[in-house]
Amino acid sequence: MSKILDNLMYTNDHEWLSLNDDGSVTVGISDHAQGALGELVFVEVPNVGDSFAAGDACAVVESVKAASDIYCPVAGTVVAVNAALADAPELVNSSPYENGWVFRLQPDDTGVLDELLDAEAYRELLADLED
Repeated sequence: MSKILDNLMYTNDHEWLSLNDDGSVTVGISDHAQGALGELVFVEVPNVGDSFAAGDACAVVESVKAASDIYCPVAGTVVAVNAALADAPELVNSSPYENGWVFRLQPDDTGVLDELLDAEAYRELLADLED
């Protein structure tokens, strides 16, 4: 069973978001996603200052099995990236919700965060995928 944190927001594409005190959001991939990918060997993060529309591919994670895009969950501008992933992509596997975050984004409109999945809705999504 995948670990799902109740205090986070999720997307249908298995990204998670955490709202920070400054209004930015931290973005990573869920425990379910990292488990499905397997051992990560490379993470390509976006550049600070890059702007994306919601749904744009903005980062890439590569495992021994596959490469997968990370999609920008909301429109906004990248304000920080997790530089530690360049040397230690396995942080996404070992700590997807803490040390394995991928980037921080300043959303263009924080109101759209209400449209994301809460933990219960994400659990339902995963249950539906297993059926």
